[in-house]
Amino acid sequence: MSHIKMLCEARTGLNTPKRTMASHIVGYPRMGPKRELKFALESFWDGKSSAEDLQKVAADLRASIWKQMAGAGIKYIPSNTFSYYDQVLDATATLGAVPPRYGYSDGEIGFDIYFSMARGNASVPAMEMTKWFDTNYHFIVPELGPDVKFTYASHKAVNEYKEAKALGVDTIPVLIGPVSYLLLSKPAKGVDKNFSLLSLLPKVLSVYKEVVADLKAAGASWIQFDEPTLALDLEPHKLQAFTEAYAELESSLSGLNVLVETYFADIPAEAYKTLTGLKGVTAYGFDLVRGTQTLGLIKSGFPSGKYLFAGVVDGRNIWANDLAASTSILVDLQGIVGKDKLVVSTSCSLLHTAVDLVNETKLDDEIKSWLAFAAQKIVEVNALAKALSGAKDEAFFSANAAALASRKSSPRVTNEAVQKAAAALKGSDHRRATNVSARLDAQQKKLNLPILPTTTIGSFPQTVELRRVRREYKANKISEEEYVKLIKEEIKKVVELQEELDIDVLVHGEPERNDMVEYFGEQLSGFAFTVNGWVQSYGSRCVKPPIIYGDVSRPKPMTVFWSSAAQSMTKRPMKGMLTGPVTILNWSFVRNDQPRSETTYQIALAIKDEVEDLEKAGINVIQIDEAALREGLPLRKSEQAHYLDWAVHAFRITNVGVKDTTQIHTHMCYSNFNDIIHSIIDMDADVITIENSRSDEKLLSVFREGVKYGAGIGPGVYDIHSPRIPPTEEIADRINKMLAVLEKNILWVNPDCGLKTRKYTEVKPALTNMVAATKLIRNQLASAK
Repeated sequence: MSHIKMLCEARTGLNTPKRTMASHIVGYPRMGPKRELKFALESFWDGKSSAEDLQKVAADLRASIWKQMAGAGIKYIPSNTFSYYDQVLDATATLGAVPPRYGYSDGEIGFDIYFSMARGNASVPAMEMTKWFDTNYHFIVPELGPDVKFTYASHKAVNEYKEAKALGVDTIPVLIGPVSYLLLSKPAKGVDKNFSLLSLLPKVLSVYKEVVADLKAAGASWIQFDEPTLALDLEPHKLQAFTEAYAELESSLSGLNVLVETYFADIPAEAYKTLTGLKGVTAYGFDLVRGTQTLGLIKSGFPSGKYLFAGVVDGRNIWANDLAASTSILVDLQGIVGKDKLVVSTSCSLLHTAVDLVNETKLDDEIKSWLAFAAQKIVEVNALAKALSGAKDEAFFSANAAALASRKSSPRVTNEAVQKAAAALKGSDHRRATNVSARLDAQQKKLNLPILPTTTIGSFPQTVELRRVRREYKANKISEEEYVKLIKEEIKKVVELQEELDIDVLVHGEPERNDMVEYFGEQLSGFAFTVNGWVQSYGSRCVKPPIIYGDVSRPKPMTVFWSSAAQSMTKRPMKGMLTGPVTILNWSFVRNDQPRSETTYQIALAIKDEVEDLEKAGINVIQIDEAALREGLPLRKSEQAHYLDWAVHAFRITNVGVKDTTQIHTHMCYSNFNDIIHSIIDMDADVITIENSRSDEKLLSVFREGVKYGAGIGPGVYDIHSPRIPPTEEIADRINKMLAVLEKNILWVNPDCGLKTRKYTEVKPALTNMVAATKLIRNQLASAK
């Protein structure tokens, strides 16, 4: 049997003895191997299926996951990591911390209130959504204030523990830790922004005590608190809150083994000291993949008699574990903490990786042998635990070593010309020769746009019919000629709709694109693609990250044909739509055999070629989306300047060669940008469109505080992640709030994000109201002269 076939079979769990070892999984994907939960949720939201139907799909998924882990031999199996939308929203429901606008009074929180908080409804907007640390997963931000009444309003954690137990699986119930919950929250609307969220800790802990009591009564012997904020640079009073919280919980936790789990980065020395001194805690979990320096802290002192959950299997990426290297780390740790106190774990929840390699029937054998998705990572964790206990699976380890060697020596990984070109970029700066105000003047002369120009972010709704056309073309059921004809017809509809709505700068709607990263990856060298490698982004929204396995280059133009066709259909400016190098990097599974900056520079050169070809084709406005710039920011402050330096540089490389009259736009998604605003200015884009509406105009505060921004800016005027259609007056009010802090000659009006996931029945009235609101404000500005 070849090493590739042996490894793939081993990693599906075949021939794995059902033994209980010292192994643990932090969390697991909830969507299902073929996005079963996504389809069940959307069917329920559309009124096509019942709550019972949705609950049945969810229960089947949970049962399958628990049995899979038990069957693979995992000892510490998590429960309550499943969610119908988001784990932080689940914690909000558990605590009964429902904002008053949703009309909750008391009792168990049901789907109605829960999904209204997540998605909004006809009468009220959704809660804010932002990135979960430096991942592409979005969580629902709790809104808290001094008057919030915490009450035990969702028994989900206990119910799911009992559900697993009834299936014969004893699990570790997982809760978002009380301090991290508060540190991830924000003051509710109308509450002083300086309100101390940590002052709510005693009230929150009273509910946590009830949950813990219920779990103990149900028979739980372990409980896991996820406290990922411990990986941040926290002020002393915030670290003190952990000490106080666990001291307060100590008597409630008596009789339980308590694991506090951290992840995503090295834990700072002071936080390590705080964590390992917490009362009532018996085990600590660390990310030893992204947190390599944490090993030094453990070696310098680990509490006697405590468990160490060592996260050596990467929960963020899809590369096969280097089993020999991990074993070496684990042997060292075993010498520090003792044989019986070391538990092999994942670096974080496997929520951030694809579900199961078994479903990848189109990946070639060589690349497949280099990978491990969530299901395979379970097997890797257990294989490491077995090896530590003297039951090493020699064939599995041998196949793993052969696969790693194959990846290292494969000629498809390295392109010397690309390596040289990227290396040459490092020592120099890349900036457009003229400053932004002079460029904007030149662009205005060419484009002749009105005050407060309107535009959209790029994509228009992806209808069932459109997806069918792409699917049939991919399956060779329709010819290329027919495909091009159908896509052009769709573009024409989108162009005509925008002209009818009187939008100023148009987009072609991206009907030919499956995903803003995957579409480009498919046309670049060095990328591989999955069929079912879906990862949850938020709610039912999943993305399928490409796999960057080798050096990246652009064999031929990627978007010029479609952008040129769209521009020929209108006299208004048509934006060329590209995804920027940092976003392609951050939204892919990235090779881990070279620094991320090197991969980004390679992608930047490919996008630069595309930008220059679009300009030659007569496209005068080009948008290079950097939706994920903020997302890649390291959690530790000491590492942030280096990241921002190369990330911003990569963006500037893409458009350094264009004329002053070519207008470069960029777009950024949900994140807190205020702390990196100077890096955003340094990107030197002509126009930036940015999420704003769902976060209570938090972005505008940076301009109120005196930051001067001379380029064009379009803080989104309405939230496209909700089906709600904002009225004209509401949008006009938002524009006025922007005009209070931004000059009218730089302000653009646009939605928060692309319209791909919305329906035309929502998009048309929302954009109609957006344009009407803009014209209303233009008239007010004209009459005020």
